[in-house]
Amino acid sequence: MKTRLPRRLSAAAAAGLLPSLLVALPAFAHGAPTSPISRTAACAAGGGTATGTAACKAARAANGGPFGTFDNLRVPNVNGDDRKFVPDGQLCSGGLADFKGLDLARDDFPSTAVSPGESLPITYRATLPHAGSFRVYLTEQGFDPAKKLAWGDLGSKPLAEIKDPPLSDGSYRMSVRLPSDRTGRQILYVVWQTSSTVDTYYSCSDLVFQKKVAAAPVAAPSTKAAPSTKPAPSTKAAPSTKATEAAEETPQAITPVGDQSKVTLGHGLVAGAMVVGACFLAYALIGGFLRRRRENR
Repeated sequence: MKTRLPRRLSAAAAAGLLPSLLVALPAFAHGAPTSPISRTAACAAGGGTATGTAACKAARAANGGPFGTFDNLRVPNVNGDDRKFVPDGQLCSGGLADFKGLDLARDDFPSTAVSPGESLPITYRATLPHAGSFRVYLTEQGFDPAKKLAWGDLGSKPLAEIKDPPLSDGSYRMSVRLPSDRTGRQILYVVWQTSSTVDTYYSCSDLVFQKKVAAAPVAAPSTKAAPSTKPAPSTKAAPSTKATEAAEETPQAITPVGDQSKVTLGHGLVAGAMVVGACFLAYALIGGFLRRRRENR
């Protein structure tokens, strides 16, 4: 565009049409996504720090020379008819020869890791901000990064269309909800159609959808009571006070060896017989003594 513009101005000046042409020239409104990083911001001059990656080097080689500045990938007078002005296979370059290296079908362009179903914040740097709307597309599941991007890969509707998002620190800030069914490598395609100029900007941001890590199951709280640190009480019931007193009043039972009444009676009979025997013996002795005394007289 830079090389063609001077020749157009010269021709217009020669034809006396310069004043009207200057009125019709687009304002220099520039911009490109820096997060998630776009191919133009990553590989073109003035963008990010990834210009030395293998993909960016290959893109510059395919381009046949250096890119234009990262924020200057714009096409005039599109007026919303993107598919007419930007052919299939040239979406990342916007159909511009100065950026054709960005259309390479590679899976190693600088990318941003995302998760399915998450809200993706977008930072679109506006070096010269202007009013306008953003249409944000995402390649459909099954997209093959080994093929150049075509309009059919984006589906019929954008993920979101955002008009005049807030500008903060030199960038437009917006967000889109990513589908929950995407996996692998995809392309976020952003179209910025300015309303205060005739320019429309195009960009490709490479995304890598990572699998969601399943959350570790949380153990359900146990319904059993935690064991007490105190010693468990005895399962035997403590003796009642009344039972203890009764035990103290009751004499201890002793099993008899024999019949004590019979033993006592036997001892009495023996003693009686001995007394009677002694009496008879004494009577006999006295009687014998008296007989001998009478005979001696």
